[in-house]
Amino acid sequence: MDRVLVIGDGAREHALAWGLARSGVRLYALMGHLNPGVAQLVRESGGSYRLGSPTSAAEAVKAAEEFSPDLVVVGPEEPLFAGVSDALRERGFLTLGASSGVAIIEQRKDVARGLQWKYGVPGRLVYGVFADVAEAYSFAKALGSVAIKPVRQAGGKGVRVVYGEAKYLDSALDEVVARGAQEAKAQLASYGDVPQAVLVEEAVWGVEYTVQALVDGESIFAFLPVQDNPHAYELGLGPECGGMGTVSPLPFIEEGEFHAAVEAIKATAEAVRREFGVEYVGVLSGQMMLTAMGPVVIEYYSRFGDPEALNAVYLYDGDLYDLFLKAATRKLHKAERRFKAEYTVVKAIAPLGYPLDRRLAAGRVFHVDWDAVRRAGCLVFFGSAEPAEGGGYKTLGSRAVEILGAGATPEEAYERAERCAAAVKGEGLFYRSDIGSPEYMAAMKRKAEQVRAVYKWRGERGERLVWEPGKGLIRFG
Repeated sequence: MDRVLVIGDGAREHALAWGLARSGVRLYALMGHLNPGVAQLVRESGGSYRLGSPTSAAEAVKAAEEFSPDLVVVGPEEPLFAGVSDALRERGFLTLGASSGVAIIEQRKDVARGLQWKYGVPGRLVYGVFADVAEAYSFAKALGSVAIKPVRQAGGKGVRVVYGEAKYLDSALDEVVARGAQEAKAQLASYGDVPQAVLVEEAVWGVEYTVQALVDGESIFAFLPVQDNPHAYELGLGPECGGMGTVSPLPFIEEGEFHAAVEAIKATAEAVRREFGVEYVGVLSGQMMLTAMGPVVIEYYSRFGDPEALNAVYLYDGDLYDLFLKAATRKLHKAERRFKAEYTVVKAIAPLGYPLDRRLAAGRVFHVDWDAVRRAGCLVFFGSAEPAEGGGYKTLGSRAVEILGAGATPEEAYERAERCAAAVKGEGLFYRSDIGSPEYMAAMKRKAEQVRAVYKWRGERGERLVWEPGKGLIRFG
């Protein structure tokens, strides 16, 4: 029986472990906290786990030396940034996970944008990088509608979108732009591995979708597109967070728009090879937006998304371990694209306080009505939660569990996910009921049709010009 070591302790890693367990492997895990779902799968497979820091290369190597896995799967982004995959490969362990040298395209948004423009990756946006808040403000005013972000991946935090059409709010708009740049820079205070700078790029409007792909240096295997919902509250309101739910597949995204994302991922992997002299081997995901300019790349993931991984793993209708082995051994060209003819809706259930106050969000006890979950036919994946003394589970400050409902139609998947979300009981928990609802799906369809009509009419416009005070015309093309 082959052995697989999974590194990470969130709902994404629970889903990966679930998919790998269905392949019949013996599971092992390195977790920062005791994820009850991962621990159960490990025990059932005859494996074992150890608690330690997933971002520690030394601890990852120690776990691998103890368990002697045939494959190591690194789930979260921070271990990739910290060089965990590099250390494992150096010690001879077959590893699915981007090296730190290529994971930089997620870690550093400025590096990713620079590669896009240097190598002509499709779906790129006009941008600038500034260490000085005043300079960022000046560039933002020149662009008009902007997204202001920390240059580093910061868990989805610190992003501020300002639409310049609100000129009647001129003084208030000035304050929002300036404060947005300050807040974006402030998100970097706890990181010592990047410059203290902000990225300002043109804001776009449309329908978001994510395409997650395995890349082996030459070939690519793309999963079905997923739509994430990064805002904490109903109707897409509130602060941005790690994601409150997903739907997949997406009937409002056309095949050509899916292939545009795949082509952007391919071009990005090639750009990485040309720029750094390193083959991209691991997961490379493009968070896209369908806009009036066509599909554009909002940002990259160097790993599966959370909760997007849940949809991808469930809908893949093949041997997940064999697929991961093909990616790690550069044999993806032999992989067969097989997916279930189902729809999925994922609901993240979070404690009050998330995502702004982790201390307030920690320590809330909840229970799961497992009989109700089984009746509804859903899957429950544990995230930031661990067993509580006296029974039940305790939140640790982030999204506690993620519920996946599947069905023959989007409506059936939504109804099942809703029933199972209600089976998670505890004080101070919330989730977004709107995600995946018939009204939600209809609204996404309308929005996609609006922007699609515009970008298909406009076609290719060629080069673009932006005017910046004191500098004149800046040419992008």
